[in-house]
Amino acid sequence: MSRLTPNTVVEPAWIHVVAAVIWDSDDRILLARRPSHKHQGDRWEFPGGKVEQGEVAQVALARELAEELGLLTMPEAFYPFIQVRHCYTDKAIFLDVWSVRDFKGKPCGLEGQEVQWFAVSALTDLVFPEANLPILDKLKTVAQASKSGIS
Repeated sequence: MSRLTPNTVVEPAWIHVVAAVIWDSDDRILLARRPSHKHQGDRWEFPGGKVEQGEVAQVALARELAEELGLLTMPEAFYPFIQVRHCYTDKAIFLDVWSVRDFKGKPCGLEGQEVQWFAVSALTDLVFPEANLPILDKLKTVAQASKSGIS
């Protein structure tokens, strides 16, 4: 029988979450504001949601974007952006983030959430869940490289 001691490290049960960095033709990013009553409420986030058991990440993301925003997307058109592991005090998140430029439809908050397009430079003025901070850092790097002509 195993026993926990003060030095025992318990591996958290990671919650697999997919998210999208959705770009419009003006290189703005689509964000959604989390409802007040939810974990990390009133903070801006990259749209997405939990991966269901047995579901492939890209398929989960396409499903979430349709359910939450009314966007039609093709999973094969998603590009890996970043993967983030973050432990909150109450849960551990594995965030699988994809870049999405090809979609059909006008995004709207089908679950009552506010959605809005933002220039990358405006993201620093917003409040995000801590797990999203590495995404913001990468977006800044991508924006700086784009301004420098580096691709």
